[in-house]
Amino acid sequence: MTINTGDTLPEATLVQMGAEGPEPVSITEKAKGRKVVIFAVPGAFTPTCHAAHVPSFIRTKAQFDAKGVDEIICISVNDPFVMKAWGEATGAAEAGITMLADAQSAFTTAIGMNFDAPPVGLMARSRRYAMVVDDGTVSVLQVEEGPGVCEVSAGEAILETL
Repeated sequence: MTINTGDTLPEATLVQMGAEGPEPVSITEKAKGRKVVIFAVPGAFTPTCHAAHVPSFIRTKAQFDAKGVDEIICISVNDPFVMKAWGEATGAAEAGITMLADAQSAFTTAIGMNFDAPPVGLMARSRRYAMVVDDGTVSVLQVEEGPGVCEVSAGEAILETL
């Protein structure tokens, strides 16, 4: 089942790098009582993700803050070590964007956003999307038609929905 506007986020544990190493993060707890923007990418360091998607949220971070967004979260089916390195390499960590690893694709699969692309070595990855979540409920969901496209899920496009 693919998640839709009006649905509640399923419980899933993601992983974030903390001061002592990898730490579990409940996505439902992150969203509880808060307005968060979640965007997902097919893979850290992949061309569109690295050059377009993450930079779009870095550019718009202050505008999201001004609109009452409590946190911007980037999710990828990668390990937490890669997500930490990617957050540092892109400037996302410095900008205040939370980088979460969905290493087992549990959240991605639970919301029906998983796909495989064997020719390019991407297995059990996430489709590119962005959503606004109000107190655990999806109020906006914008999914890209293909993994190499970053238009409706870019920071600017999501900002226009608020």
